[in-house]
Amino acid sequence: MYENLKGVWPAMLTPMDGNGRPEFKQLEKWVEELLSQGVDGLYLLGSTGQGFLLSEEDRKKVTEITASVNAGKVPIMVQVGSMTTQESVRLAKHASQCKVDGISSVAPVYYGPADGSSGMALKHYESIATASDLPFFPYQLGAASFSDGLVGFVDKLLKMPNMVGMKLTTNNLLDISTISYSSKGKLVLFSGADELMCQAVLCGTNGAIGSYYNVFERECKYVRNEFVNGNVKLGTDFMLVFQEVIAESLPNIWTFFRQAIQMRYSVDIGPSIAPVGNTNKVWEEKKVEELVNRVIKAAKIDG
Repeated sequence: MYENLKGVWPAMLTPMDGNGRPEFKQLEKWVEELLSQGVDGLYLLGSTGQGFLLSEEDRKKVTEITASVNAGKVPIMVQVGSMTTQESVRLAKHASQCKVDGISSVAPVYYGPADGSSGMALKHYESIATASDLPFFPYQLGAASFSDGLVGFVDKLLKMPNMVGMKLTTNNLLDISTISYSSKGKLVLFSGADELMCQAVLCGTNGAIGSYYNVFERECKYVRNEFVNGNVKLGTDFMLVFQEVIAESLPNIWTFFRQAIQMRYSVDIGPSIAPVGNTNKVWEEKKVEELVNRVIKAAKIDG
């Protein structure tokens, strides 16, 4: 039933105008470019898309424009989490009106559960899940804070209406495996750690959602597909290079994304919204080119 919810999806960067507002013309161009690169799906307004820093109305317009440009070509999932459950519910209902294919949410982002249980997150998630009939993909939150453990938390999630899958934000492969086996194949799982794209396949994931796929969608999609089909050597060799490039670019990730996307696709995603990325330094163009070419070469798409 959810066969299209798989593969490599960029956690789409939202082009910004420098004043903390989305640049909607560049957004249209960026969605068109990502579609031309053969994305398996689009994940909107997560951390990479700076959704939490945008107004409710701007978030709605980003969803509307993306859905319009996409016109049903690939599945779209919208991250609707916010500071309040009420806003998340409104965003979920709006996403349904835009006829996207799923919604996702983080847990409450400011007020943590004081008793160390998962009750607040579950109540928040249930309100969002029941706001529409869209497939729901909450974030994985780790296991340490759950009084009933990760398996117990997954069991409670499975009883929730419209609960279809999860976006796994952990880089702990054992957590991913635990969610996979405890859900008994009932959940569509997306890994959220770019540096574990292939490794997470071995833990039962159906796809990967990540920031670096904005720059390297074609390469990552090819390698992941090859790995799934048994080309372990390519997956191993590529991931070692990919991890190294991620480690090198991470300290100045926002400027890297902006400059690499301009270099490869002639789209300007603009600056991040401060304080996000406010310590990032501008890269030397030769270094950006070197990092980009390192990943392209490692993918061996042309043999």
